[in-house]
Amino acid sequence: MNKKIRVAVIGASGYTGGELLRLLTLHPQVTLNRVVASEKSEGIAVASLLPHLTKIFDCSLSSLNTEAIAKEVDVVFLALPHTQSLQPVADFLSLGKHVIDLSADYRLQDPTVYEQWYQTAHTFPDLLKNAVYGLPELNRAAISKTHLVAVAGCYPTVAILQLAPFVAQNLIDQNSIIIDAKSGISGAGRTPALGTHFPESHEAIHAYKIGKHRHVPEIEQGLARLAPAPASKTTSSSPSIIFTPHLIPINRGILSTAYAKLKPGIDQSHLDAAYKSRYQDEYFIRLFPSSEGVNPKNLRGSNFCDLSCTYDPRTGYLVSTGSLDNLVKGAAGQAIQCMNLMLGFPETLGLTAPGLFP
Repeated sequence: MNKKIRVAVIGASGYTGGELLRLLTLHPQVTLNRVVASEKSEGIAVASLLPHLTKIFDCSLSSLNTEAIAKEVDVVFLALPHTQSLQPVADFLSLGKHVIDLSADYRLQDPTVYEQWYQTAHTFPDLLKNAVYGLPELNRAAISKTHLVAVAGCYPTVAILQLAPFVAQNLIDQNSIIIDAKSGISGAGRTPALGTHFPESHEAIHAYKIGKHRHVPEIEQGLARLAPAPASKTTSSSPSIIFTPHLIPINRGILSTAYAKLKPGIDQSHLDAAYKSRYQDEYFIRLFPSSEGVNPKNLRGSNFCDLSCTYDPRTGYLVSTGSLDNLVKGAAGQAIQCMNLMLGFPETLGLTAPGLFP
């Protein structure tokens, strides 16, 4: 605990990269040795792109030179767009670094599924065997033993956490799952686009990528790993979900409402017991007795995930609500949580700040 860990952040100019820098400056065991953005940003002061870090983090952006960076750091965070982390992850691993990738490039274990959803071949399929899915509440032991973490996506983090106890205990019909999720505009990234332009998105809400959002296979993969083995070899244990995301006019935050048909005989007491048994000792999970307590405005800037579950006796359905900050527990904070596990630090180190209110 006396030696500080040397860290590099690759892709620092985006919202996730900026949040990584903010949180890492608060971590008592970290020294930020390298901060990398695009080639055109080389030499520019970090604060010129991220003004909120003025007087907090004083350095210039550098270019992506894996060998030079590897000589100066112990841990590498990659906050690059999807498909752009494939080669750098492989390079840093070959140089013996701990690698934490926040893109989707190493999340899906099946390279054919990755190619189907991301329209590019996975160039390092053998590395997928070593990649650990970065959702600490479910994969803590494996994260602590690996050199490569693929941090869970923002929507999948809340969707998997809100449903995990019910899937694992076989309380719901896995093929009845419907997830209706709403995200703040920062989830779309920092690059300007018509759909996130203020006059287009302010006072507006719309569903997007219905039936084809890239987080669908990630959510299904995460839930399938929790599902009990099927009684018959002809029965699949892989859930098939309906996932509909919506863009809402707030800067950050996700509210996810999940519905699923309950197995016969299951009521509120079973649901409450399932949540309590899995999450009562999880620091970053907060359980609420009603959905009114689950609100993204209470989570801005924090690494918590808030959950509630409700039994609807009229329909026999579970209704679960979950919320988190998509840039913290849905990205940068969870990445640091994974780093703490990988390096043997207390899991909560540097991440215990409460959210902002109001």
